[in-house]
Amino acid sequence: MNTVGQLQHLFSGDEENRVCKDIPESACRHQPRNAGLHLVSMTATKIGDGLLDPKLILPFLLHSVGAPGAAIGMLVPVRESLALLPQILVSHRVRAMPRRKWAWAAGSAVEGLAVAGIALTLAFFDGSLAGWLSVGLLAVFALGRSLASVSHKDVLGKTVAKTRRGTITGIAGSIGAAVVFAYGAALAFGLLPLERGLLLIGLAVAAGLWGIAAFVFTLLDEEAGATGGGENGLSAILSSGRRLWRAPQFRAFVVARALLTATALAPPYLLLSAGADGGRALGSLGAFVIASSVAAVLGSTVWGTMSDRSSRKVLALSGALGAVVLAASAAAALFLSPDLWQTAAPFSLFVLMMAYQGVRLGRKTYLVDMAPADDRAIYTAFSNTAIGVVLLVMGAFGLLAEALGAAAVLIAFALLCAASVPVALKLDEVQSEA
Repeated sequence: MNTVGQLQHLFSGDEENRVCKDIPESACRHQPRNAGLHLVSMTATKIGDGLLDPKLILPFLLHSVGAPGAAIGMLVPVRESLALLPQILVSHRVRAMPRRKWAWAAGSAVEGLAVAGIALTLAFFDGSLAGWLSVGLLAVFALGRSLASVSHKDVLGKTVAKTRRGTITGIAGSIGAAVVFAYGAALAFGLLPLERGLLLIGLAVAAGLWGIAAFVFTLLDEEAGATGGGENGLSAILSSGRRLWRAPQFRAFVVARALLTATALAPPYLLLSAGADGGRALGSLGAFVIASSVAAVLGSTVWGTMSDRSSRKVLALSGALGAVVLAASAAAALFLSPDLWQTAAPFSLFVLMMAYQGVRLGRKTYLVDMAPADDRAIYTAFSNTAIGVVLLVMGAFGLLAEALGAAAVLIAFALLCAASVPVALKLDEVQSEA
């Protein structure tokens, strides 16, 4: 189904006997409007993510103002870990809110303000001050993302029924990736000047998009939800952690997701194995930018629709795809000539990013459909906290790369992806439940 067909499916009233099968009847009549508002807000934030891009745009900007390498190296760890780890501390406070759209809107507003702060910092400061201020503001951004993430799945599950959720995420991802692709291609091919001023304008636009997303999200028609269990984070850990971990499906889901983090962590090592590390000019990475953007466009559409049918199979297929491409990339890095591998590496990155898109959409859809309606925020917080710890631990693979080379890390990640396949296949088929 193409994007137009997905939009028709999203807003039409076909299969009325199934459209509202797991949301209140009072929320059903608002579903077309809510779906549109979700789509607008998610698209805006996805475009903003591409314009910020802590893996590419921000490092280039910090390098242009003479920021120290230590600050540049902290961007991705700060962004990823602080977006996940604090969720356990706020999940029960979010649950205590009858309408959790306000939590998401507040988180998005914080993200927008933080990005605006980064743009101003890089416009008026340079050197170490600019670098570390940007890292600090990115930490604030990540905390806003944490609040938004812990509340989004819960609001989505209350306002949009099964068979629509993955489609919304997929369409938003495709639109956002298409816009970022155009931006990246224009930079890569010299249609836009690769200058700090232009990239700072991009950050300002991103900040505005997060502000728009925050406002749009407040317009959702969200039914009041259960507010029980709104104790503080420590109480949440003590009262809920053991219960959740005893649930076989939740435990298996977290294990599968932990193994599949290899698809998110592998791209820098793939680029490093091909000689395209951060020390080279951004223009030399044009092929990689294009490959990643195309994968985001195609992957979001394909995997989003498939996730609404069977998100556990999407996770298994993504793991298998990641294992194959990472193993092949390691072999190519070891046995092909450097020039030949550098030419072929963007194609490997494309396949790897397709696998990553499958993991991202599959695990989001599976968690929303697996978790009980009143516990989605808790399930989200605990799974994300566990993955935040995993990401910090897996940062040690950088030591392996220094000792044995990037190809060794690619082999290790291929094994992790392969191990995820049987775990994912043992998960229950939650999309088949009425």
